[in-house]
Amino acid sequence: AAGSVIVQGGTVTGVASGSGLSAGSLVAFETSGSPSALSGVAFDANAGKMVIAYTYGTNGYAIVGTVSGTSASYGTAVIFQASAAIYSVNAAYDANAQKVVIIYTDGSNSDYPTAIVGTVSGTSISFGTKVAFLSSGAAGDPMSIAYDANAQKVVIGFRDTSNSNYGTGIVGTVSGTSISFGTKTAWNSSEVAGDITAVYDSNAQKVAIAYRDAGNSSYGTAVVGTVSGTSISFGSAQVFLSAQMDNLGGCFDSTNNKVVFCYRDTNNSNYGTAIVGTISGTSISFGSSGVYNAGGTSYNNASYDAGAGKVIIS
Repeated sequence: AAGSVIVQGGTVTGVASGSGLSAGSLVAFETSGSPSALSGVAFDANAGKMVIAYTYGTNGYAIVGTVSGTSASYGTAVIFQASAAIYSVNAAYDANAQKVVIIYTDGSNSDYPTAIVGTVSGTSISFGTKVAFLSSGAAGDPMSIAYDANAQKVVIGFRDTSNSNYGTGIVGTVSGTSISFGTKTAWNSSEVAGDITAVYDSNAQKVAIAYRDAGNSSYGTAVVGTVSGTSISFGSAQVFLSAQMDNLGGCFDSTNNKVVFCYRDTNNSNYGTAIVGTISGTSISFGSSGVYNAGGTSYNNASYDAGAGKVIIS
């Protein structure tokens, strides 16, 4: 997409323009109250629409948005999960299947991590049948999903409570309005304290997953995943911050072929900080970090604007 949309709470707050940001019109997509802060946004390139997945009350909703200039309009919100405590909502677009995949924990089914496939038509979205990708334990909050364009699969990173809270990845295959999963694979043998962010590197054709490693003093750490068929394997973990951090976000800069992670550096007055990663084979290396907000910073996320050649951090 030529422009990156920033979503905050229930409102679109800005559209990237050139080397800076120009604020467009504020448009609420949920007017009944405040959605969960942990929501997912995916751009459906086939439909030319964005899909926002969020929770409000005890329902999970998705809504289709159309960007026009510096504003946005929305269709009617559709419930994808009713009458359940839902958290860890996230979303990704599967370009091969031309579908949006939403993941969440399903309070109506023992908090199992679950995926559902959405089809955008006009300004609405419809859903297939939900599929739990774990049948024991749960997934720690948050989970993250990325689309691997080379393998034509989605990759989900999560904390596996059924296996000592290890960081774990699983591969999903979309067919029609259904999704099926391979076997889960742990990328480490110590507890992951949430804050998981998965980013697909289209140059290296790998998925980079950043996380907070509770087994190593909650240091910021990343690992590279390689998808083969319906399985995923991981290289060695690489620490990018030898201090506590949280509130992770990330994106891939396709101009410079780099992964960018943003986070709150709790060892440096909670400043908003970003770092650049380079994937080589099954390894990732990092440059020096940079502070983008010299103040308390939360709910960090990043998106790459290919038209402007810029990373937008909210």
